[in-house]
Amino acid sequence: MLEFLRGRDVLVAGWGVSGRSLIEPLQDIGARPVVTDGGEKALAEAAELGLGTATCDDLLKPDALQRFALVITSPGWRPDSPVLVSAVTEGIPVWGDVEFAWWVDQARIYGPVRKWLVVTGTNGKTTTTQMTHSILRAAGIPSVACGNIGLPILDALRRNPGPQILAVELSSFQLHWAPSVRPEAGVVLNVAEDHLDWHGGLDAYAAAKARALTGRVGVVGLDDAVASALARKSKARRTVGFRIGVPADGELGVVDGKLLDRAFTKAAILAEVGDISPQGPAGVADALAAAALTRSIDVAPQFVKEGLQEHKVGPHRAAFVRELSGVQFVDDSKATNPHAARSSILAHPAVIWVAGGQLKGASVEDLIEECREHLVAAVLFGQDAAVIAAALARHAPDVPVVELNSGDDARMGDAFTEIEPEAVMARAVRVAAGFAHRGDTVLLAPAAASLDMFADYTHRGRSFAVAVQALDEKDIGRTE
Repeated sequence: MLEFLRGRDVLVAGWGVSGRSLIEPLQDIGARPVVTDGGEKALAEAAELGLGTATCDDLLKPDALQRFALVITSPGWRPDSPVLVSAVTEGIPVWGDVEFAWWVDQARIYGPVRKWLVVTGTNGKTTTTQMTHSILRAAGIPSVACGNIGLPILDALRRNPGPQILAVELSSFQLHWAPSVRPEAGVVLNVAEDHLDWHGGLDAYAAAKARALTGRVGVVGLDDAVASALARKSKARRTVGFRIGVPADGELGVVDGKLLDRAFTKAAILAEVGDISPQGPAGVADALAAAALTRSIDVAPQFVKEGLQEHKVGPHRAAFVRELSGVQFVDDSKATNPHAARSSILAHPAVIWVAGGQLKGASVEDLIEECREHLVAAVLFGQDAAVIAAALARHAPDVPVVELNSGDDARMGDAFTEIEPEAVMARAVRVAAGFAHRGDTVLLAPAAASLDMFADYTHRGRSFAVAVQALDEKDIGRTE
């Protein structure tokens, strides 16, 4: 399959983590990688490594792309990027790095073909992938968590000794560019509004997610309407579902506080709900998904239990930060869309909600309507704070709201701004603490992306944690 690349130029579009991971595999199969990127610094770095480079402008000149046998794009490049459009127009194949990794694996470039367990969904991908890897470790199966979780798949394939199984987190972007991937098992956790600007609409976004359901076993989250509907369109040889409730035959679910498998056996208890981290419905759903993936390859129930017991939630994913005067502070900065924030809020009975950022066109109307009974107050900041505030006014008018956007103070109805994001977060946390009383939770669940103010969601979460640690008891229940 990859012989056509030997001795040919291959264009690597995007000099990020995935782009860098392509270079040695391309060279190992005899291809000549040429790097393009929109940043001068990135091209200079590639050139320093002795690689060929080309600017996007140069590639758009007549016949400039004809020298390339293949274009491999970063998942962040949209399908309507001019270079990619030109390549398709000129009949040059365009793959993603995941598509290329799939064919490298199928060609046995770095050893026997691995089994891929693919995880996708709007929310819960990383937690489910980590849980899957933890279960595989408990079973003593050589494995690695890779893909969108941080480690490029190609780097995982090149490990020595190599893994037998890959727990692969894939975004909708990666799946869009990887039409050939046929996982041993793949799960679609849920599908909610996100990245609609990239895909052009919810249907296209869901279709990209559905590419996880093309292998031997497909798994869908039955409590999510869109994911559940994908079961009817699944191209997997067998499709099963999971739900946070009593499972029917062919499903995984929860009975009397226990995770139960009725899909891969008549009935097997897999774990206790109380052993799952993170606690709450979202964590249980992720655990059921990880259990389904690993049970699909005959991992014994005892190892599912051990793996889920050993798994601990990663940073910024509903992570407990501190308790002060009976108030819990929880960092779920990874809740970068309304669907994720919904799960986070519903896990707590009384929430002072710290939220805001870039909604990217997503609606918060349903989120607030469903979660309003859990909200004690809301403290908002960032680009779309006003959009969230307006939705709260419509659906939860009795919930006090403070916007920290502009002005020089932060009283209800006023606004506040700071040049430094850490200062904004510190102010938000102090205001939120002022609304809190014993038994409440101050929850950072932004429902939005972070790049309007912070370097990324981890920066936002760290800022929250630092601000929380700076509080003392007199800040609790002290509205200004």
